[in-house]
Amino acid sequence: QVQLVESGGGLVQAGGSLRLSCAASGRSLSTNAMGWFRQASGQEREFVGAINWAGDITYYADSVKGRFTISRDRAKNILYLQMNSLKPEDTAVYYCSADGQQFAFSYDYSTANGMDYWGKGTLVTVSS
Repeated sequence: QVQLVESGGGLVQAGGSLRLSCAASGRSLSTNAMGWFRQASGQEREFVGAINWAGDITYYADSVKGRFTISRDRAKNILYLQMNSLKPEDTAVYYCSADGQQFAFSYDYSTANGMDYWGKGTLVTVSS
C-alpha cells in the first residue's frame, strides 16, 4: 500500500552537497519513524540516519555525523536527507525507509530489519 520514491541523486564533486527527497504515497507516514540507508556496490546495506515520527529526534551513523542531516515534512509526507561535504566513499544507492509500526522508534536501526517499507533507491556518485 505504501510507496516510497526517492529523488535528488546524481553526480557531485567531492566537497559538494546534495539533498535527497523521499515522497510517500498510499497513506500518511506522519506517525511513523523513517530513515535513510545506503548500499555501495558489492557491499551490505548500511544505516545512514533515522528520524522519529515528530521529527524532533534524529541520529546518524558515525561516518556521516556532522555532514548529513535528516528531516521531514509531515504535512507533505516527504523525508529529506541533506548531504554536505560529500566524500567519494559516500557513493552508493540511497534508500528511503519507514517503520511500519505507528509511533515506534528505535535507536538501533543499524540493520535494515527494523524498517518495513522501502523505496527503490537513488544513486549518489561522488567524484574525487
